[in-house]
Amino acid sequence: MKKPTINLGKFDTKSDMPLYTQLSNIVKRSISAGTLREGEKLPSESELCRIYDVSRSTVRQAIGILESEGMLVRMQGRGTFVTSSDFHKRSYNVYSFTSEISGMGRVPTSTILEFEVIIPPAAVARLLELGEGVYVYRFRRIRNVDGEPVILETSHYPTFIYPGLNRKLLATHSFYSLLYEKGVVPHTAEDEYSATLLKEEEAKLLDSKPGAAAFAVKRLTKTEQGIIYEYTESLIRGDKVHLSVGLSRDGASFKRVI
Repeated sequence: MKKPTINLGKFDTKSDMPLYTQLSNIVKRSISAGTLREGEKLPSESELCRIYDVSRSTVRQAIGILESEGMLVRMQGRGTFVTSSDFHKRSYNVYSFTSEISGMGRVPTSTILEFEVIIPPAAVARLLELGEGVYVYRFRRIRNVDGEPVILETSHYPTFIYPGLNRKLLATHSFYSLLYEKGVVPHTAEDEYSATLLKEEEAKLLDSKPGAAAFAVKRLTKTEQGIIYEYTESLIRGDKVHLSVGLSRDGASFKRVI
């Protein structure tokens, strides 16, 4: 059996872009260039660690990003494979801030404002379909693009999906990639967009002006088994983002342009 071919690429040690993001981009270029073909098995985690001289955590986060984008699929007991074009057509493009911004060739970073473990308000517990007394992680973050604040997020996740999460771990890793290590992979998500105006505190955090236009977004994310594990409310600066919707006989495509 022929060994998969993968571009070596180089890490930019002076870049603010995390190593796992740079590695995911290297693998992505290998797929786009056809050196890693549809249906081909990715080198093992240990091989990738050796090839790129990086930690296993870095490799797992990079693979997690690519799986969330639908470019790789993990098969239990067999390994991780490059998905086929048919799979891409069927797959649901679940939003990940890190992969979205990195895919634009820009640098994503996050500023954590709050991190706590709480019993959620009743409304949030209902949305997450949680029983009484179940704890959640609640964290509030500013999402930056090339160092500029663009999104203000408040997220809730049940603690049972990733026991032991802490502020330091969240600050140094993509949470979607951490969840991948636990086998939690986004399968579908529902976003609800509405127009709003920034309040004084929100505007200050986003380096904008009170009363400036923004998108208010509510998101629920599910696993393939239908378990709701994420509820996030976001405020997105209207002067930095616009929405593009493509229509065709096969349906509609949606993307954000930052």
